[in-house]
Amino acid sequence: MSTKVEINTGTYLTFRIGSEDFAVDVLTVREILELVRITQVPKTPEFMKGVINLRGSVVPVVDMHIKFGLPAEERTVNTCIIVMEVNIRDEVVVLGAIADMVKEVTYIDAENIEPPPRIGTTVDVEFIQGIGKIGEDFVIILDINKVFSEEDIKLVKSVGRQREEE
Repeated sequence: MSTKVEINTGTYLTFRIGSEDFAVDVLTVREILELVRITQVPKTPEFMKGVINLRGSVVPVVDMHIKFGLPAEERTVNTCIIVMEVNIRDEVVVLGAIADMVKEVTYIDAENIEPPPRIGTTVDVEFIQGIGKIGEDFVIILDINKVFSEEDIKLVKSVGRQREEE
């Protein structure tokens, strides 16, 4: 017996990290960029790859492979940066997330979303809103506001400020 997840379903951006497909609410996505030069910032955690210049603004970039504890993948022509708005304690922070490929923007009906499994996932279930079914495939729907801890966001913000001051 399965229980349906109470989620405000809607339109999602789907993307791949390693061999897994993920989705985030399209309203959190600002834009998708080709992989550009990332300026490294010393003394930051491994998942923090550095910062990029986005039309004059400093945007911190994180590697989702490392954040999720997945094996690193070789960068390809499909590798991109998904620029998102993360909301932590009513504060919006813009950051970029490296993904292996963007798949599509799609609508997932509430009837096709199940609660996150308690075992057997490569991602901490605290990050997962649910598992969406698209045709015969499954996609892990992330709660992007829970993927990053308050400490992560403080770090991201401080790195952005540090680079702006330089």
